Amino acid sequence: MKKTAKILSLVLASVMLVLCFASCGGTNYTAKNTEYFIGATGPLTGSASVYGISVQRGAQMAIDEINAAGGLNGVNFKFDMKDDKAEEVAATNGYTALFEAGMQISLGSVTSGSAKAFGERANADKVLYMTPSASADNVIGVGEYGFRVCFGDPQQGKISADELVKTYKKIAVIYDTSDTYSSGLFEAFEAEMKALGKVAGTDYVVKTFDQDNNKDFSTQVAAFQEAGCDILYLPFYYTEAALVIKAAAAKGFNVPVFGNDGLDGLESQITAADNITVSIKYTTPFDVKSTEEKVAAFVTAYETKYGEKPTQFAADGYDAVMILFNAMKEAGCNDVTASAADISTAVKNILTNGSFTYTGLTGNNMNWETSGSCNKEAKIVSIQ
Repeated sequence: MKKTAKILSLVLASVMLVLCFASCGGTNYTAKNTEYFIGATGPLTGSASVYGISVQRGAQMAIDEINAAGGLNGVNFKFDMKDDKAEEVAATNGYTALFEAGMQISLGSVTSGSAKAFGERANADKVLYMTPSASADNVIGVGEYGFRVCFGDPQQGKISADELVKTYKKIAVIYDTSDTYSSGLFEAFEAEMKALGKVAGTDYVVKTFDQDNNKDFSTQVAAFQEAGCDILYLPFYYTEAALVIKAAAAKGFNVPVFGNDGLDGLESQITAADNITVSIKYTTPFDVKSTEEKVAAFVTAYETKYGEKPTQFAADGYDAVMILFNAMKEAGCNDVTASAADISTAVKNILTNGSFTYTGLTGNNMNWETSGSCNKEAKIVSIQ
């Protein structure tokens, strides 16, 4: 009798094990989830908090929209972002807290340095992350589970060089040596300039700054003015970019300005009293002034909820959640208790199958390479 009971127990255990690995399911997760759990880290406090808060808001709007429409097969989603202050150690600690709480798939981190640290842990645990905004190469280069929504630094740096040499003879370039995003953009820009046969000092003039010296740009502007530069390329974020533009105006260095997606939000830093009259353009996947129905609806909803217009970071956060949701749906995920590794592997296979595409706020027919890089067209928008 005992022998028969033991055999029956083994058979039942085997059946349960097989069932656990069905579809998008897998071994039961340590935290018994009743909702699909998407986690992330980002700067919610500190000097970079404007980016983290924007991503958090956009992502939560997507979560609310998904749940209002019935979730995934009737199961809701939840989202949690831990504050990493744009610091690697805090991102690692945030990852650990999220994973132990039952995170099954992720948006990674908002900024590049934090995203690399997050990604190293996520790849070790086979947790897929779709970072909305971390653009450095090493963010998705640390393993096979890293993906992104935004352009990579090489894409925007190359686009900028190709665009500017069409019109301008001597390009003024200033970049932040202490920032991974800015340095990556400049490196890609310089590589493309060299490939185009352009010479540093003759065709483009380079100056730098860092986070310990990012308030007074009069010295760099004076050097550009003396060199006779006819365009100002600013591959960094809008807070410092506004200071550079104001310094240039104060010196009468009234040349056009060009930047990348980090300039999204620049208008909030410039007032009529600053007397800025030059043309300002930047590459971006998201145009807040777009009349496209989906974009316009998002902008209206965001402004109603938060009292301000969304930046590209909010749109990236929204798209990142929606991409994961659509990939999970296409993968046939139907077990809310499935492990992170099983859900993430199923989603990875969908994202890289060559046929999955997504059209959202930041691009049409977006698709992903096995490297995790997103293919989509850049827009060049103007600030009036």
